[in-house]
Amino acid sequence: MKDHIYKIVHLTGTSEKSTEEAVNNAIKRASRTLHHLRWFEVTEVRGDIENGGVKHWQVTLKVGFTLEE
Repeated sequence: MKDHIYKIVHLTGTSEKSTEEAVNNAIKRASRTLHHLRWFEVTEVRGDIENGGVKHWQVTLKVGFTLEE
């Protein structure tokens, strides 16, 4: 088994629907330019309130990807 070396970046995804969609939006967008994404960890959840309700979810993630040889 070869050793795995990871680079970690922080991303914040957003969604008007849910925290899950915010996570998926961040990962989908990052995968356009970052390759070999392997894992994520949610580090913060917050949102915007408008007219007494949640308007926008914001989820901050640590995302790990393996470095190319």
